[in-house]
Amino acid sequence: MPPAYHDALDAALAGLGIDLDDTARSAIDGHVRLLIAWNAVINLSAIRDPAGIAIRHVADSLTALPELRRRGIDRFVDLGSGGGFPGLPLAASVPADRALLIDSVGKKVRFLATVIEATGMGRSVAAEAARSESLAASPADRGRWPAVTARAVAPLAELVELALPLVRPGGILVSWKRDAASGGRGLADELAAGRRALAAIDPEGRIDVQPALSGRASGHGILAELVDHRLILVERGRGPVAGAWPRDPAARSRGAW
Repeated sequence: MPPAYHDALDAALAGLGIDLDDTARSAIDGHVRLLIAWNAVINLSAIRDPAGIAIRHVADSLTALPELRRRGIDRFVDLGSGGGFPGLPLAASVPADRALLIDSVGKKVRFLATVIEATGMGRSVAAEAARSESLAASPADRGRWPAVTARAVAPLAELVELALPLVRPGGILVSWKRDAASGGRGLADELAAGRRALAAIDPEGRIDVQPALSGRASGHGILAELVDHRLILVERGRGPVAGAWPRDPAARSRGAW
């Protein structure tokens, strides 16, 4: 990897106050190296500059690491993993006891599987070609996961419907959003729809919005692109989620939140 990538990631991690051991850093570097190589063949990321990948993909993904560690979460599902963000950096850094990365596009799953094998994460991380709806129908997965992550996948209300059936009582959905989307109204509108979905699906649940950067990190110049990023934490209540959720894609399209 070029020095610009390492310099950018080193500075970003310092700004976030995150220390990675050699195993985690090696896995992340290997992931990015393969992403750049595969991106020439299949569209995994619009960001092709290695330093940009370090900040806008890796560092952005790792803004959730302190929250996962604080909660003692080392098992999670990553929805719509695509190029592997946030799932692979988080799995390497937590480190994960069990992480499942799902995507409905077969060639992206093949990429994820290649990264997992090449970086030695196969004991604790798996990639699967699947949709959230099919995973939620599996007794092995429904209501079993401490956390679900989703970045650049779907509007918040749809994520609430897709993810909460997978989350165990007291667990969380972590979603990455930008406060400045749609001229500043986008996040407010998403939160309103997300709260409507949560009231119907899990009335005991709650939504918390956190800056992706702490006060100290927000003043770190290299992280300027992440200042308007937010982590949306949707905490599942203790009651059951009805089997009717999630609806199939056609029903969700007809009855949007």
